[in-house]
Amino acid sequence: MRSNKKRMIIGLMVVLVMLAMPMTVLAATEEAVAQSSMYGTFWSLVPPIVAIVLALITKEVYSSLFVGIVMGALFYAEFNPEQAVLHLFNGGMLSVLSSSSNVCILIFLVILGAIVCLMNKAGGSAAFGRWASKRVKSKVGAQIATVCLGIMIFVDDYFNCLTVGSVMKPIADKHKVSKEKLAYLIDATAAPICIIAPISSWAAAVAGYIEGEDSLTLFIKAIPFNFYALLTIFMLFASTLLKVDFGAMRKKELEALAATAQEIEDAKEEQVGKRKGGVIDLLVPVISLIVCCVIGIIYTGGFFSGTDLFTAFENSSSSFGLVLGSFFALLITFIFYLIRRVLNLKQCMECLPEGFKAMVPAILILTFAWTLNAITASLGSEAYVTGILQNAKALMSFLPAIVFVIACVISFSTGTSWGTFGILIPIVVSALSSMDYQLMIISISACMAGSVCGDHCSPISDTTIMASAGAGCNHVSHVSTQLPYAMLIAGISFVVYILAGFVKTAWVCLPVGFALVLGVLFLIKYMYRNKEQIK
Repeated sequence: MRSNKKRMIIGLMVVLVMLAMPMTVLAATEEAVAQSSMYGTFWSLVPPIVAIVLALITKEVYSSLFVGIVMGALFYAEFNPEQAVLHLFNGGMLSVLSSSSNVCILIFLVILGAIVCLMNKAGGSAAFGRWASKRVKSKVGAQIATVCLGIMIFVDDYFNCLTVGSVMKPIADKHKVSKEKLAYLIDATAAPICIIAPISSWAAAVAGYIEGEDSLTLFIKAIPFNFYALLTIFMLFASTLLKVDFGAMRKKELEALAATAQEIEDAKEEQVGKRKGGVIDLLVPVISLIVCCVIGIIYTGGFFSGTDLFTAFENSSSSFGLVLGSFFALLITFIFYLIRRVLNLKQCMECLPEGFKAMVPAILILTFAWTLNAITASLGSEAYVTGILQNAKALMSFLPAIVFVIACVISFSTGTSWGTFGILIPIVVSALSSMDYQLMIISISACMAGSVCGDHCSPISDTTIMASAGAGCNHVSHVSTQLPYAMLIAGISFVVYILAGFVKTAWVCLPVGFALVLGVLFLIKYMYRNKEQIK
């Protein structure tokens, strides 16, 4: 296995050297081409694909993303070294870091890291763990509690990932739930929940791409056809209750079960000095964060200026709303802890840089992922995929399945669901609104489902990155263990979308999807019948 990995890495290095050779014969002062010859071709998807494959092979995400970024810049500049470097920064890293929405997300992460640090230092997380441990008696209970909490926090996926992770990690550790399994539970109840919640930042983003239609009505009608999201949630409950794990996840779960008593004792020692805190020291920051973030989001949409609630969500700037909400939640947490005297002012201030440091890995990966996405877009990946979709109109009944697959590919390659919405939903609406309204609804839902699926699988997805951070899990390990689960539901969703293109009713398709999920889980459990079952 190691020799194969080495050969693949060496082969990739040879390819990179061959790609770099033309640089030596190109003048550094040569003017940049107006548009690369690779624009709008399959080559536009090669850099993110290379980054993803490298991350899975080497288990090292920073260098893998950087290789993808450099390759994309070289493609854009047609191997002109000077223009490649300029595009890497001007068209890539500097452009994404100058985006106000991206900066807002980074600020939100820093503030959230500080709040989590405050809760831990005050003993709130430890106190909640002690409280929950008296009520959550089993490993199954710990996983179900994680899923239920994830479902309850449906407003925004970023907020969901980090909040659920910080709250449930002590309980998961006690019941020997692996970090990889916790990260999967968090990730699978983030975007899949937000994409079927009519009041969420995701619903607002989708509605913004639907023109000439009643966006709220259309979004609600599309919910029953969002097979990937619904089947993912069903899979969480079914696999947990049936105690079924497979692939790399099974190995990680067995390793977690084999944790020694000393490791458990070491985990308990981390909570020493935190017993002065109570459950209230976790509930107040979390509830404040939820309430303030919701208020912040609808405030940016003009709710307090007379706009109705859904329109406020639709017109909101969710990233800026999260910054406003998290800032006021941080102030409330400061004041609350000072009044209760669980922390003094110096201890509160120390949590600011500590929280920042805790979020540095996630911030670095996000910055690289955004840069790779920007460079991929500059190569015309949108134009390439748009052309594929427009050529598929002839296969009308298969169109939802085709849209699902294309959305998966775009989202997986670029690491963004929202960008995929922006590419595909306007095309689907313009192509089908006057031809087949019901098929348009199904295809829009297929676009949303495929976008979430690709985002769920991609190592460069911001949601996946934050799920890893929330669970304290190695990022590549999270991706590799989650992938078989996501691909299973993706395959079943693809089959159900083929059926939906013909019958055009969710109440026939959904039971088929649920039956297929249960059938596969029972088959997997049967295959492992002679092995030790994960309890």
